[in-house]
Amino acid sequence: MSPKRGDRAAPPAVGTEYELRFGTSSAADGWEALARQAAANLRRAYDTIRAQPRARQPTERHHRLKGSLATGSWKGQVYERWQYEVTGGGRIWYLVDDDRRTAWITYAGTGHPRETD
Repeated sequence: MSPKRGDRAAPPAVGTEYELRFGTSSAADGWEALARQAAANLRRAYDTIRAQPRARQPTERHHRLKGSLATGSWKGQVYERWQYEVTGGGRIWYLVDDDRRTAWITYAGTGHPRETD
């Protein structure tokens, strides 16, 4: 998704940081909904994922998904799928791409992803 006039600018990753990129348009829309609902929590999630996409000590708020949700594919490659709980219901799901040092956001939203129902 290329930025357009009026879009928010994100700083580039430096050093060992990861880029955060949207894997889908719906993830980008969900990100905006989270920004409206819980901007400070979303900023903490952004900083955490960017610095350490794999939680050193997984918590209920930041952990790898389990079972069939533990992996996901992006452009033909399979990656670990992680979750960050932004609010009680709001979630970010992302795939950790070490080769590109990118976290591909596949879901962001103010409610639980359908796959968990």
